[in-house]
Amino acid sequence: MGKTFSTRADKETAVLISVAAKDAPAHEVEDHLEELKFLVLTAGARTMKVFTQRLPKPDLRTYVGKGKLAEIEAFVKEHEIDIAVFDDDLLPSQVRNLENTLKCKILDRSLLILDIFSLRAQTAQARTQVELAQYEYMLPRLTNMWTHLSKQKGGIGMKGPGETELETDRRIVRDKIALLKKKLAKIAKQSFTQRKNRSRMVRVALVGYTNVGKSTIMRLLTKADVFAENKLFATVDSTVRKVVIDQIPFLLTDTVGFIRKLPHGLIESFKSTLDEIREADILLHVIDISSHAHEEQYETVMKTLAEIDCAEKTIVNVYNKIDLVKDEEGLTETRGWQQMSAIDPMTVYISAGKKMHIALLKDKLIPLVKQRHYQIFPNYLKTDSY
Repeated sequence: MGKTFSTRADKETAVLISVAAKDAPAHEVEDHLEELKFLVLTAGARTMKVFTQRLPKPDLRTYVGKGKLAEIEAFVKEHEIDIAVFDDDLLPSQVRNLENTLKCKILDRSLLILDIFSLRAQTAQARTQVELAQYEYMLPRLTNMWTHLSKQKGGIGMKGPGETELETDRRIVRDKIALLKKKLAKIAKQSFTQRKNRSRMVRVALVGYTNVGKSTIMRLLTKADVFAENKLFATVDSTVRKVVIDQIPFLLTDTVGFIRKLPHGLIESFKSTLDEIREADILLHVIDISSHAHEEQYETVMKTLAEIDCAEKTIVNVYNKIDLVKDEEGLTETRGWQQMSAIDPMTVYISAGKKMHIALLKDKLIPLVKQRHYQIFPNYLKTDSY
């Protein structure tokens, strides 16, 4: 038998760089870096080393200080690193300075997230939304992306003599943004028509930080084959399924996960997807209780919901992954979750992965769905005892 060769390219190697405030708790810095590692893994790269520095604020020229930059430069050169990933958005001048020093690809947090979204987008709507966000990210950074700006361009069909390539590129990008916005508006209109056609049904939306288990819960409640994966932003497109429990039909939507420092352009371009949340009657806010950062993640989601005017909706807090919470003896704690769920009618503790307490989740959700359903259809199932 002949020798076989793999055509799969080796993973790109990356170093991660973060500047933390001097008073930031150590566990918070660690959680943020773990999330950045997960983002890099999701994008398909391999983290080789993490560099952190505590500063009052990032250096305006190179993000990190001179000494730290020299340390990063030595490591990148010695190990032939492909990418340097920064945990904040960089200024165009910072990117230029860092590229000149490190001689490798420079990615900031927003560009990394946009790259992941572009990999995950499946529908025409999501792909258009991501492309729009990418162009809007690119526009103010064109001076750093083009190396041929000293040439002049003019002549027939041009804006006018003396127009630089940078001005041409900016105009092309602005035109592309305008076209994508028109395309999105058309898709949004079609989506609105689809939602209007089902407006008489109660709508429930799953919301939460990325990778907290929303798609797994969706699959359990709908018994449908919904994609779920242990990676950030496994779901970019909204998935809508019809569910019937206790003879009451409703629509359940799985939505894109939120994340801290989510690029503003993504929130803007994903408005039509977020409309699924805006128009929902009930939100199931899924929280990964096993995460050290679950309180911060909760606040991130609530802040984003407030930005889209959804923080005042009926919200059931679904604390997921209780099977991964350890007690003081290091054993998996399963006792007491049922009692804790009974304390607050709008809170439930479950494990979607282990299918624990899913009935409790339904017990919390169904009365709310029924209440809204009977507001729409007052005479529906008059004999129902609920």
